Amino acid sequence: MVTIVANIDDIKLKALEAFKKEFAENADICVCAPGRVNLIGEHTDYNEGFVLPMALPMVTVVAGKRSNTKKCKIISLSETLGSENWVEFELITRESIKPGEPKWANYVKGCIAHFVCDIPAFNAVVVSSVPVGAGLSSSAALEVATYTFLEVLTGLQSKPEDKALACQRAEHDFAKVPCGIMDQFISVMGKVGYALLLDCRDLTTKQIPMSQAEDYVFLITNSNTPHKLSSSAYCERRESCYQAAHRLNKKSLRELSVDDIQVLQSQNVSEDMIKRTRHVVTEIQRTIDAAVALEKGDFDMFGKLMNESHDSLRDDYEVSSVELDTLVSAAREMKGVLGSRLIGAGFGGCTVTLLQKNVTNEVISHIKSKYPGQATFYIAQPTTGARILYRA
Repeated sequence: MVTIVANIDDIKLKALEAFKKEFAENADICVCAPGRVNLIGEHTDYNEGFVLPMALPMVTVVAGKRSNTKKCKIISLSETLGSENWVEFELITRESIKPGEPKWANYVKGCIAHFVCDIPAFNAVVVSSVPVGAGLSSSAALEVATYTFLEVLTGLQSKPEDKALACQRAEHDFAKVPCGIMDQFISVMGKVGYALLLDCRDLTTKQIPMSQAEDYVFLITNSNTPHKLSSSAYCERRESCYQAAHRLNKKSLRELSVDDIQVLQSQNVSEDMIKRTRHVVTEIQRTIDAAVALEKGDFDMFGKLMNESHDSLRDDYEVSSVELDTLVSAAREMKGVLGSRLIGAGFGGCTVTLLQKNVTNEVISHIKSKYPGQATFYIAQPTTGARILYRA
């Protein structure tokens, strides 16, 4: 009933064996980086607020070694790519690297282009257990794993913040995705037993202990419905936030209090602007309160805040969907569930549910009985960030 996440050692072995099969020699380096789930703090990043992600046991592994030529060849074992699962390009300098087809390889090329120095050509194999398109940050896992591989290949290690920012630039410049910084930060800085509180205004971080969480798990439920939120709808919400801050002479919604929402209402702005602003202002405070609750071991309060977050995303930010609401409602009906919410941009993807470990199977059965689609379930507790698995 529960989807078992592939053991990291198994994925490492798969990558090493695939490299030997494809290149007729053994890999010298094998590294990995995890996907992530944001526990709370949605649509706060571009408003200079807080987010609270944790690293997942699902990882992307890169195995490879230096090439004897000036060409890089990279092969992905992802079944979703079909015949476009490989790329080959000449590597002379970082400046010579350009984005192109296949698109997935641009995440790798971008990391090469934004690395701290020129690198030698290499061959590599990519294997991942992070589901693509589920909102669990498969892209950041690929970027951070690639960057970690380049660190080992060159012997040059970057500061964690610099590494995350370089991977973000790779996604902006080569994949043309204007992502925030949360995904790369947690993939780099994840720590077993901790969530990461990230201040999106100044990029300071704080590791939030979850040491009393032995009896609890996070259930990630993939609705297996594609994200339906169009780029225009996303931009409309983002622009509405920026306009609200401008009307109140604030740099961002981070600087607002609940009282400022009443001031905004007095300016005869649209109801949508009021609702978007209310979600962001209250979500920022919820994220701060959630970090405090975790530090105190108050999981009941943490679950309550998760519920409030979902309700705000559904009613004020209006980014939920019938599928996500069904999953959340079904989870909340069960004893032992403390909280449940959608994660990510919305209108598709996953939910995350905090529950007592001993009711996991019952909760999954109940959700399956209420959800008309084919959901996929993952059990997770906070794990570590990018790391070296093997070095010859």
